[in-house]
Amino acid sequence: MTQLHTPKASRNQERGRLSFMGSVSPSGVRFDDRGGEGGGTSRRLPGTFSVVPAPMKQTVRRSLLVTAASLTSFALTAPVSLAAPSPSPSSSPSSSPSSPSKSASPSATPPATMSTVGGARLGQAGTQVALAGDAPVVPKDLTARSWIVADAESGEVLAAHNAHWRLPPASTMKMLFADTVLPKFPKTTAHKVVPKDLDGIGSGSSLVGIKENETYTVHDLWLGVFLRSGNDAVHVLSAMNGGVENTVEEMNQHAEELQALDTHVVSPDGYDQPGQVSSAYDLTLIARSGLQKKDFREYCSTVSAKFPGETKKNKKGKKVRGSFEIQNTNRLLAGDYDVTQYPGIAGVKNGNTTNAGATFTGVAERAGRVLLVTVMNPEKSDHNEVYKETAKLFDWGFAAAGKVTPVGELVPPQGAAPSAQASAQPGANPSSGESAKAGRGGSSQQPVASAVADDGSRGMWTALGITGGVLVLLAAGAYVVNRRWPLPDLVRRRR
Repeated sequence: MTQLHTPKASRNQERGRLSFMGSVSPSGVRFDDRGGEGGGTSRRLPGTFSVVPAPMKQTVRRSLLVTAASLTSFALTAPVSLAAPSPSPSSSPSSSPSSPSKSASPSATPPATMSTVGGARLGQAGTQVALAGDAPVVPKDLTARSWIVADAESGEVLAAHNAHWRLPPASTMKMLFADTVLPKFPKTTAHKVVPKDLDGIGSGSSLVGIKENETYTVHDLWLGVFLRSGNDAVHVLSAMNGGVENTVEEMNQHAEELQALDTHVVSPDGYDQPGQVSSAYDLTLIARSGLQKKDFREYCSTVSAKFPGETKKNKKGKKVRGSFEIQNTNRLLAGDYDVTQYPGIAGVKNGNTTNAGATFTGVAERAGRVLLVTVMNPEKSDHNEVYKETAKLFDWGFAAAGKVTPVGELVPPQGAAPSAQASAQPGANPSSGESAKAGRGGSSQQPVASAVADDGSRGMWTALGITGGVLVLLAAGAYVVNRRWPLPDLVRRRR
């Protein structure tokens, strides 16, 4: 994959992505003037941080405890099975000369044996799909090493390709970071940044522009994490959480609770490190867990926001602190100078490093159906290919839903409570052997932030589609009753 690196280019910056729809940015904004991540959607901000990542404690690798249900669910008896050949080798992404870490790029061939969490077929190499009737075929021109299409609410996996291949995740790892740390601090909590908070940030990391000796709210920091994929914001929040090593340990523990057993965290920001891996299956589980949280939904669907700047003296000698605009680097959500949103998109997170290539997990709604798609490391070198392939999989998933036999399922977290209504749910599959789960249902919550927040963020303007409808993820009312671990209701607001 062409990375377009220069000697000073970051091997961990989020790269510009090309989608196929029109920009949602305010008129008059020229993205080519913004600089930032690969000519992306936010101003380039100078950073004066360490170029060598701090060493981090290696946590003991968890064993892969797979239930009998996972081994037998959706066995190889589906009516139609399409298995694609193993991916052809692709050229390994080149490392930036300034890169401190030289972890090897992953093999271009998936392993012969992979995890079977979620179903035996998900552990097989190649494309797994069970077409029935007039179901459309999976797009033929997909080049990603791994991908998955799943119903976000029922948990059914509609199709997958090397779903459990353990690959570097890049900044999609920040979804696990947020799902682990976000509930710990109220968004109004203020924190003054000290130099130690910014230790260990990798050379060339994507930054939101946090300054030492300035005070930021937790809300500001999470906007920096989700919109600008700021490794500086991740390190400050990690410092507040007891340090990077403690945060990494908690993330690994949380991954195990989610049954994301392909995932091993070494750096909380997703920066390339030896041994840091996840999978398309795991990233989809993690996104599904994060989307249960109101603040997570708000941040991941925020298109643009105001971020606090540096305190300076004005001409009168008075100290003032301004702000600057940041925009989400998820091109299917925010658009770009030559692209527009995917209709119905509402998050979640993108990433790009030398070893990981381009990675992306997205959630979108159409006609009341909510899909999660994860794509990892497309081989094709076209600009923004990860978004093109994600959009194709969304289109296929919405067209194929109800016309394919699921090839697996997204398992619920270990602590998810069983649902009394599970056995009565249409499409329940007792043969999977998995106890029916429902997620934290029954409790009413307040909606997330309004479309234009008081701090100036245009946070909830998502999914500006052909009809002009604006999709927002809300937690209003009770959870949808499903046999698995459902997402909160999706509510469409008309302008």
